[in-house]
Amino acid sequence: MLMSHISRRAVVKAAACLALAATAFTSAHAETTLERAKKDGYIRVGFANEAPFGFATPDGKLTGEAPEVAKAVLAKMGIKQVDGVLTEFGSLIPGLKAGRFDIIAAGMFITPKRCAEINFSEPSYGIGEAMLVAKGNPKGVKDFSSIKDNPDLKLAVMAGAVEGGFAKDAGVADGQIVTLPDQSSLVAAIQAGRADAAALTALSIADMAKKADGVESTKPFGEVAGKSVKGHGGFGFRKEDTDLQEAFNAELKKFIGSPEHIALVEPLGFGKDYLPNKTTAQLCKGE
Repeated sequence: MLMSHISRRAVVKAAACLALAATAFTSAHAETTLERAKKDGYIRVGFANEAPFGFATPDGKLTGEAPEVAKAVLAKMGIKQVDGVLTEFGSLIPGLKAGRFDIIAAGMFITPKRCAEINFSEPSYGIGEAMLVAKGNPKGVKDFSSIKDNPDLKLAVMAGAVEGGFAKDAGVADGQIVTLPDQSSLVAAIQAGRADAAALTALSIADMAKKADGVESTKPFGEVAGKSVKGHGGFGFRKEDTDLQEAFNAELKKFIGSPEHIALVEPLGFGKDYLPNKTTAQLCKGE
């Protein structure tokens, strides 16, 4: 009888220990990414070394539009340290899912296909189009409609780029379009007067204007023939990290467009002309 009694007590004790261990295991694994990051004071972000969106300087500093915005937002959330994990662009989403890092901070465009795999913050920027023109913009070019409305003007576009299609959508005549092989050819055409404007994405045009003599960029624009031509970038999160995404979004919405935000991203080529004009919900639907 004594052995039986001891055995029962041992079984009960062992069961209690197992239950306690299971509770501790569940509790430890219930900790979310946000909770862990706040407790540890740091978080890892994936980037793809693509300036000006996200890149490492020669001395190893993580910078670019997305990392700098992420650092500012995360600091407001109480997470002071941000560690970068360099990843090929095509490996960012797999790397996020595999837990190599906890946020994608690479200026990734928000698309329906990507939305099916991961969650996104609200966009932090929107990149439209711009025109490269001669210094002083003597022909008063603003956008594709400026070319359409003046049949004497010539527009240079790059072979294979979307701008040739945008020009046709806007009603620019085929005879006004000059197709050239690369960016340097576009710059040379404006400098030599063979074209009155050249069209590319606003960031590309701004970079070309900064590096070449006798040319400048028009103010960026986001619509062609009534349709948005802006690409919007945001921050990527694992589907299960909803609390991290929501906390990040809450601070991001207050930050984007603020004087603090503009001052932070203007040196990187972004600013008031690159603010988003669509929501993530719209972008995920392909609107």
